[in-house]
Amino acid sequence: MTKISKNTVCLWYEHDAEEAALFYAKTFPDSSVGAVHRAPGDSPSGKQGDVLTVEFTVMGIPCLGLNGGPAFKHNEAFSFQVATEDQAETDRYWNAIVGNGGQESECGWCKDKWGISWQIIPIALTKAYTGSDRSAAKRAFDAMMTMKKIDVAAIEAAVRG
Repeated sequence: MTKISKNTVCLWYEHDAEEAALFYAKTFPDSSVGAVHRAPGDSPSGKQGDVLTVEFTVMGIPCLGLNGGPAFKHNEAFSFQVATEDQAETDRYWNAIVGNGGQESECGWCKDKWGISWQIIPIALTKAYTGSDRSAAKRAFDAMMTMKKIDVAAIEAAVRG
């Protein structure tokens, strides 16, 4: 039997939690798909034998995908925030999410094709807007406000003034 985590993020999917979990496991390090559990009986959102829940990990965070039907949709009130080391890593995650049926948003945010929001945030940006030089922080913040995917070189240039 799988050890049950005391705290797990439960994500509601219409019917494709397993597909989402496999995508996350392929895309992000320290991510994997665990047990897939099938419904023991019929429910409003599926039939006996359909995939009901999927245990998976995204970058070390335990998650449970629940195939609950169309009743609830994801929104930006919940997001995964991924701190990236450089532009290449930023591009890799952003392009994987957006290129797999997702959509771009503003200021480093994007959504995957299942509606889960992601913040792909270079560490350089976080350091810039939280730094002690408040004028440099404002320049970096203002630069970020004009971006979709974060451009590390433009953030660094804004910090330099």
